[in-house]
Amino acid sequence: MEHPTPLRRKPVQRRSAERLTRILDACAELLDETGYDELSTRAVAHRAEVPIGSVYRFFGNKRALVDALAERNLDRYVRRVTARLRDVPTGDWRAAMDAVLDEYLAMKRTAPGFSLVDFGTQLPVGAPDADPNHRVADTLTDLLAPRLDRTPDPALRRAFLVAVESADALVRLAFRIDPERGDAAVIGEVRELLRAYLARVLD
Repeated sequence: MEHPTPLRRKPVQRRSAERLTRILDACAELLDETGYDELSTRAVAHRAEVPIGSVYRFFGNKRALVDALAERNLDRYVRRVTARLRDVPTGDWRAAMDAVLDEYLAMKRTAPGFSLVDFGTQLPVGAPDADPNHRVADTLTDLLAPRLDRTPDPALRRAFLVAVESADALVRLAFRIDPERGDAAVIGEVRELLRAYLARVLD
């Protein structure tokens, strides 16, 4: 599914792409250090060691900047899940969902800025009617359906949306209890909940 990009312009040269990467990396670091409210495009430019005009060449404001970081997070997450799925036998949806959850937890624990932004769900990022969990669910449906020998029909999309919404809420709870790693007992319950719910649809 197509989604609008927060970029004013896409980099076409390697130098521009590298500059964009530095800007997003700086944004992620500053989010961890100061939070969203204190984030500024000027601070991002200073951390990235680029002129402030370079930031505005790509982004109209800090909201678009953080939206782009969330988009990059989703792209990286999909690549990580795709790599994990290469070792999962076709049709083994439980192992596939373990990969989906494990890679999300790994990014939650290690990726700069991810604990605050993840895929855009924790901040008022993007258009007011944007729904990042719908985007995540659609992305996972399109990624997993062929590997599960399923058609990505509305019923499957709805099931993955419910799974994503449920896991999102409970993983947040786990990280409120243990901000560094996520509470292991709650994460275990998330895994069991996903398996029990999706068994109705995927078995």
